[in-house]
Amino acid sequence: MVSHGDKSEDAVVSQHQDRPISTVVIITAAMQTEALPLVNKFQLTEDLESVFPKGVPWVRYHGVYKDLNINLVWPGKDLTLGVDNVGTLSASLVTYASIQALKPDLIINAGTAGGFKAKGAGIGDVFLASECAFHDRRIPIPVFDTYGVGLRQAFPAPNLVKELNLKVGKLSTGDSLDMPPQDEASIIANDAAVKDMEGAAVAYVADLLKVPAIFVKAVTDIVDGEKPTAEEFLQNLSAVTAALDQAVTQVIDFINGKCLSDL
Repeated sequence: MVSHGDKSEDAVVSQHQDRPISTVVIITAAMQTEALPLVNKFQLTEDLESVFPKGVPWVRYHGVYKDLNINLVWPGKDLTLGVDNVGTLSASLVTYASIQALKPDLIINAGTAGGFKAKGAGIGDVFLASECAFHDRRIPIPVFDTYGVGLRQAFPAPNLVKELNLKVGKLSTGDSLDMPPQDEASIIANDAAVKDMEGAAVAYVADLLKVPAIFVKAVTDIVDGEKPTAEEFLQNLSAVTAALDQAVTQVIDFINGKCLSDL
């Protein structure tokens, strides 16, 4: 993970390139529906003595899969309203706390996303994000405008992309499910193939704390299609979650026994 003008990626690779990846943190999107299949797949156990601060709703599942210590962290449900903790605020907090507590070698942000048919996205497609940026932090002041976009490169994984035949595209993140004209203009400027509600926040924290991060996104709805986003999202969530589950399993199997430089 590296921002423009930063050499942190080189530092991370040189520091860890000869050491097999041992500890992985999977930061799931906020929907519990997207987290539980992976919990079952890797036979993870819920942490009953939380490593997180007392009172927060975040949930950690953990276990050993092959040679990897797997931690899956789900932001949980809002303590007042009982809905899933969606959005960038929970994502950034959970990522920060997970890095501090678990010291991962690699972060995988796994979740669903809207896709753009203009960029070749179809329902059920799985993308590995090449970079992440925000589309709803508009600060029209020199330099602050670039800060608002918050562009971060994902950790490069060309061998992973080739082996699993994943699509690659840019990810744009915002805190709203809909896409008003201002957001649309920013997403187009970001050249995004997929949009979500947490990726760029995870990328920001991973870059800040110098932890490599990759982003696996499965398309539930076509943003520039004919159907209403919310309707299409709910209609396809179950099937696309299965595709995401399969892709993340393949990613984990691929990185097992490998170093960061092998990705």
